[in-house]
Amino acid sequence: MKKKWLLLLLSGLMLVTIGCTKNEQKESVQAPALVVGMELAYPPFETKDAKDNPSGVSVDLSKDLASYLGRPVSIVNTNWDGLIPSLQTGKIDVVISSMTITAERGEVIDFSIPYAHSYLALLVNKQSKVQTNDDLNKEGIVVDVKKGTTGYVYAKKYLTNAQVNALSSENACVTEVTQGRADAFIYDQLTIYRQSQVNEDTTRAILIPFQNSENWGMAVKKGNTDLLHSIDAFIVDYQKNGGFERLTQKYLAKEKQTFDTLGFPWFFSTEQK
Repeated sequence: MKKKWLLLLLSGLMLVTIGCTKNEQKESVQAPALVVGMELAYPPFETKDAKDNPSGVSVDLSKDLASYLGRPVSIVNTNWDGLIPSLQTGKIDVVISSMTITAERGEVIDFSIPYAHSYLALLVNKQSKVQTNDDLNKEGIVVDVKKGTTGYVYAKKYLTNAQVNALSSENACVTEVTQGRADAFIYDQLTIYRQSQVNEDTTRAILIPFQNSENWGMAVKKGNTDLLHSIDAFIVDYQKNGGFERLTQKYLAKEKQTFDTLGFPWFFSTEQK
């Protein structure tokens, strides 16, 4: 009788051990990380906190996307001009870095549906005679733009009489304007507003839109349709469930209030002019 009970006890222990082993195996099989590329030099969207960790709107958005997909997230700080090559070579899965959807970029990468909309604006030195974008295309006017941006494209196309300086970073462009070496810096409305607040003694912002809105999208490697469709579904769900409103309240509440006062379309609004 004792032997019988002993056999039953051993059998039970074996089943428990096997069950635990299977559960441990399940827990150890984790979905691969969603590798997100962004340039951490564009607050409040892509930046670093006091501990040098990725922070900002796009970082939170990346984390929420990864959670939606059931994957951990890995954020890779990548220079702006290296983002598309990193997608093409498979170093990253997706770009979430305030990237404007353009036909030229769409030839080499695939974009999601838009999740944000932006307009170009001007950061102007207070001593400059520039009052509107119409004042830019004149001899003697110096305009700074960041390389590879839509402001750069605009300047090259329309400002043939001005001196256009293409610099490598936003900060360099802002410094040129604050120190009076450039009349204006062309960039998106939100950044121009924030920079004018930081540098209110030396600059002023011209926020009135002078182009149709530009759409921001997430980008994947050409042909990665499975991930692209999942991202599109996430954006729709995120908009529906107030995700972009939460990002606005956390990072852009003051800007939203100002834009509402000026009657400008909001950045995350689905209704654009």
